[in-house]
Amino acid sequence: MTPENDLVFIPLGGVGEIGMNFALYGYGPPAKREYIIVDVGVTFPGPDLPGADLVLPDISYVQSLGNAVKAIVITHSHEDHYGALAQLWPLLKVPVYASAFTAGMLEAKREYEKTRAEVPVTLFKAGETFRAGPFEIEPVEVNHSIPEPFALRIKTPLGNLIHTGDWKIDATPSLGPVTDEARFRAIGDEGVLALMCDSTNAMREGISPSEKDVSQGLREVIEQAEGRVAITTFSSNVGRIRSIMEAARDAGREVLLLGSSLKRVVNVADDLGMMEGLPNFIEEDEYGYIPRDKMVVILTGSQGENRAALAKISRDEMRHVALTDGDTVVFSSRTIPGNEKAILDIKNALIDRGIKIINDGDALVHVSGHPRRNELLKMYEWVRPQILVPVHGEAAHLTAQSELARSAGISQVPRVRNGSILRLAPGPAEVIGEAPHGRIFKDGELMGEFDEMGIGERRKLSFAGHVSVNVLLNSRNDIDRDPEVVAIGLPENDGEVDAMEDILYDSVLGAVESIPRGRRKDLGSLREAIRRSVRSAANEVWGKKPVVTVFVNRV
Repeated sequence: MTPENDLVFIPLGGVGEIGMNFALYGYGPPAKREYIIVDVGVTFPGPDLPGADLVLPDISYVQSLGNAVKAIVITHSHEDHYGALAQLWPLLKVPVYASAFTAGMLEAKREYEKTRAEVPVTLFKAGETFRAGPFEIEPVEVNHSIPEPFALRIKTPLGNLIHTGDWKIDATPSLGPVTDEARFRAIGDEGVLALMCDSTNAMREGISPSEKDVSQGLREVIEQAEGRVAITTFSSNVGRIRSIMEAARDAGREVLLLGSSLKRVVNVADDLGMMEGLPNFIEEDEYGYIPRDKMVVILTGSQGENRAALAKISRDEMRHVALTDGDTVVFSSRTIPGNEKAILDIKNALIDRGIKIINDGDALVHVSGHPRRNELLKMYEWVRPQILVPVHGEAAHLTAQSELARSAGISQVPRVRNGSILRLAPGPAEVIGEAPHGRIFKDGELMGEFDEMGIGERRKLSFAGHVSVNVLLNSRNDIDRDPEVVAIGLPENDGEVDAMEDILYDSVLGAVESIPRGRRKDLGSLREAIRRSVRSAANEVWGKKPVVTVFVNRV
């Protein structure tokens, strides 16, 4: 008897967390399913992952599927949806489908980062369908805080699926498109088996303000400012950049663009005709010759990044550009959790120099690119899904959307997290297993798991430092010469008069002398005894145990 075909959804990232979005859709007999991947995102490491540059989804499960994976489809070019593609595509080498803007961003990133992998991309447009294995995929226009975002209608032999990606409803964006209500309603009329829906703002009531309102808020700030105005925003928000430039133009001000990531995005947008009708940017060396009340700067650094343009200005480290007493800095962005301290440090440095700070709470200078609860309800009304799967969010966001969907009359709202194998059909939606999932880390030019990359040991070093010990024994197993002890990251002394390295030196001598000469032949045991003695001595005077490396050799 031939096993029955089934249809499954398997998220390996982005469900139970913000960022690192990565989803599999599979169709066929359980042992012979064919799959597509939707989005290949990253997240960014916090201080708990010292040295790591990027956090990527573990794709070992996907690799085990071999050539059953037929395609990768990218909904849009935010880092949490496409940022891992250049690193992971060489491990998969399957066809990639994306918009022209996403392809342009991928190539610009490759040139900037000098990465070796050139990812071939097949371009798609709204309404153009393409096939990948048993799936027919149609991009559907939605609005978001980046050019060319798309939801996906995924047609399968067991029913239509809609994967929303990131979206919101905005009737008056500064840069299109608007979310295609007519197309969603038409797909809903055909019948929708399941809706995989963005949950990021599911805890917020009402409807998101329009980008047009933000444009007006920014215009008022610029017009009322007496000195220079510097506005920091997310680099990918081309619509916001247009809004700022239009407001500056209408106020009779010149515009300077600062930050490599902003320049890359604007160059791609300009190549695709998205910057038409706007004045040219000035060069950095022109900045000092323009009156303060005629200047607007758009710059990177909204999340407190230490090397971004705003952070450098706060430290007065830029060659041609500076802000002074009476100037204004606008944060046209939200604070990503975990970045609060870095952002506050920059704000305080600016405030201390007499610079005015304007946040979203002071004026309407930012709006989210994700749907609030009333927008979610509209999407449910348009597509009328049998199954609602909350994605793109932490547990609180997913639970909030689950409750909202049930209150709207959607009966099947399964609980799904990273790794869940959700069978969508045939039969009721049900989690039938768990796929291997997790995180890998990009650290410099290498990628690997947490322990492989030494991140755990690095974390220990950041807390308690490192001690190196070198001991030489003679032929009689006595110490041949003074042991070498080097302590890095430890206090210099015990809080009184004794140097820490002297205390550790004595502990090395004590450890060796406590072991009978005959037993010192076992160099491994001797190394471990010294290591324990040094850690104990440090702990006794300091209250912390450093990482200790011991070398013992015989001359």
